[in-house]
Amino acid sequence: MPPALLTPATFESFHNAYLAILEAITTAPEYRTSSRGNDSAEITNTSFRLTDPRQRLPFLERRAVNVVYNIAEALWYAAGREDLDMIGYYAPGMGAYSADGKVLTGTAYGTKLFTPDREGVTPWARVLELLRADPDTKRAVLAIYRAEELAVPDNPDVSCTLAAQFLLRQGRLHLTCYMRGNDAYMGMVSDVFAFTFLQEVAARELGVELGHYTHHVGSMHVNDRDAKTVRRLLNEPRTPGYVRPGLPLAVMGADTSMAVIAQVLEYEEALRTDRTGYTPAQVAALPLPAYWQQIVLLFEVYRQIKHTDAPVGADHLEVLDPAYRWLIARRWKNRMPAQVAA
Repeated sequence: MPPALLTPATFESFHNAYLAILEAITTAPEYRTSSRGNDSAEITNTSFRLTDPRQRLPFLERRAVNVVYNIAEALWYAAGREDLDMIGYYAPGMGAYSADGKVLTGTAYGTKLFTPDREGVTPWARVLELLRADPDTKRAVLAIYRAEELAVPDNPDVSCTLAAQFLLRQGRLHLTCYMRGNDAYMGMVSDVFAFTFLQEVAARELGVELGHYTHHVGSMHVNDRDAKTVRRLLNEPRTPGYVRPGLPLAVMGADTSMAVIAQVLEYEEALRTDRTGYTPAQVAALPLPAYWQQIVLLFEVYRQIKHTDAPVGADHLEVLDPAYRWLIARRWKNRMPAQVAA
């Protein structure tokens, strides 16, 4: 093992890493900052590693994450999109970061990862091909931040992520992400989810095992407006009788590919625009691997939440992955059928 000072703090799950980072900033901030009207507590040059990147979400009653948005954002990246039409459906507040009310720039990481170049090849595809040709390469880097983003006066949306680097070592695909800044309470949840999700996609495409995920941040911070909420959140695991839900997320199958994701995006659009709806039996009959059928089922549940006033179908929730069901039931308690207890 390398000396301790060279090893980032290591956690099995993001649940544990999330609580540890919030605790560190809350109890021992390194600096106080005020940037663009956001007063915050900050620690600099923070790193942590997840030994099991599939455990990519916290399961906390006081921070019931929107897993549908998390998945939609990762797929929005994979589609190489920048429009608000798709991502704004899952997170209307993102419109505040758009200069023209139509597209996002810095946040639209997918345009930097999945847009074909003059030869019709995406940076994602080039990096995977490099890894196939030279498994020991140190050049498998996806650049995200662009220096010209600072040239736009009052740019409301500068990329928080600088780059992502894949390392294929001993048959396992590791990913390291480098960020200039991260909102530890809000943004970090989405970022870690999206990057580990795409890491798993890449591992499946390469036919290798999933390795560890490492997250480096120049400025890790909690905004003052969230400080009280964070303190309450940190008290949850200290509550007598607290037991963390043991709900690992499902494993992507070896049949995962960008072609499958393209199919899923077609179903997502039909559901998002309310052109169709699916029964559980119809979802099970879709020509998709089981893992991705669950993703479509999540989008169907969200369609019901967005486009109807009735409780979510109990039959849909019954066949939903337990981890997804736990999160949905806590995020939208008022939309759960009587027979589904939160």
